[in-house]
Amino acid sequence: MTDAAVPTGPAGPIARSGVARVGAATAVTAVCGYAVLYLAASDLDPAGFSVFAVFWGAFGLVTGAANGLLQQSTREIRLARTGLPQRGAITRPLRVAAVVGVVSAAAIAATAALWSTRVFVEYRWLSVALLALGLAGFCLHATLLGMLAGAGHWSQYGALMVTDAVTRVVIAAATVLVGWGLVGFLWATVAGAMAWLVLLAASPTARATAALVAHQDTRSFLRGASHAIAAAGASAILVMGFPVLLQATTSDLGAAGGVVILAVTLTRAPLLVPLTAMQGNLIAYFVDRREHRLRALLTPIAVVTAVGAVGVVLAAATGPWLLRIGFGADYVTTGALLAWLTAGAAAIAVLTVTGAATVAAALHRAYSLGWVGATVAAAALLTLPLTLETRTVIALLCGPLVGIAVHLYALAASGRPRAPR
Repeated sequence: MTDAAVPTGPAGPIARSGVARVGAATAVTAVCGYAVLYLAASDLDPAGFSVFAVFWGAFGLVTGAANGLLQQSTREIRLARTGLPQRGAITRPLRVAAVVGVVSAAAIAATAALWSTRVFVEYRWLSVALLALGLAGFCLHATLLGMLAGAGHWSQYGALMVTDAVTRVVIAAATVLVGWGLVGFLWATVAGAMAWLVLLAASPTARATAALVAHQDTRSFLRGASHAIAAAGASAILVMGFPVLLQATTSDLGAAGGVVILAVTLTRAPLLVPLTAMQGNLIAYFVDRREHRLRALLTPIAVVTAVGAVGVVLAAATGPWLLRIGFGADYVTTGALLAWLTAGAAAIAVLTVTGAATVAAALHRAYSLGWVGATVAAAALLTLPLTLETRTVIALLCGPLVGIAVHLYALAASGRPRAPR
């Protein structure tokens, strides 16, 4: 890997080359994610895949919450490198992330007896241990991603994403070849959480970026990060942790649950995987356009909506056939369900965009309130006395609308001139 020197001047606008690099890395990450799901669905029966998918979702949930560190680190490093004066004592984000990771892992281990029997029906204590260790590593992974995004080092940002994704595929492929079964796929899920160590060892630019300091002091950094983590945790329930939410609101998912979870995962991945990967780009984009917050939303929302509309048509027309050909005769569903699930993914994608804008505007309370409101609404809708498929669609379509409304209201209110006292 060849690295350029770390620039010392202010961070400039988001370059097209940066978006292209992250886009390429996102494509590789998406393919790797599909590969892991394909290997698991092919190697396990639907009931076994349901167990794997719940752990995959649980890890996505906790690491999704840790992505709040990515968002806060991106904003802090970006502001620090625009020439704004330092506020308070020096804060090193990676050190903060290490503490947060250890505390989070300890919290998982200490509380596991209260919730693990409800979530993990097989290999319970192994799942708890892997979840805790994986989260500790991912806190540093997410923070380094955010720092690279804030500093504009998109090649290293993409390399870290790809290393994480490829590591998972290698372990999953080895699982199929050796016959490790469900246990191997559990290890594959968390294997990429140490990718940040590989990048630091290989890249001088990554090591120099890891030494950068935040714009604000530690207390302010943690206060902003706590709001971002709360919101990212709520978003993770809807994005990666949705299988856990289904498990919590359904007595027995069984084979039908495995089919629904796979359908939800496949229909949202084309939109949400790249969008989640490009959180750093989005936040930096909105920070650079902080004088026109609402106007800056128009382009990304239009792109997301257009891609979602194409996805709805493709899901209805080819989705059932692709599902059956790709994963076998046990995974059968209708084109209508896949189309509605794709529309739900588009709604979550729009919520992700408005959330990035609120983070960039330092509206942390509104950011977290929007995501928490969307998640609470979706969880409540999942308790409706309807079929699993129907309530899943309603929850994924209607829940995000609550959060979008909260974010847009906060952005509009923040742009109004304040009346004189």
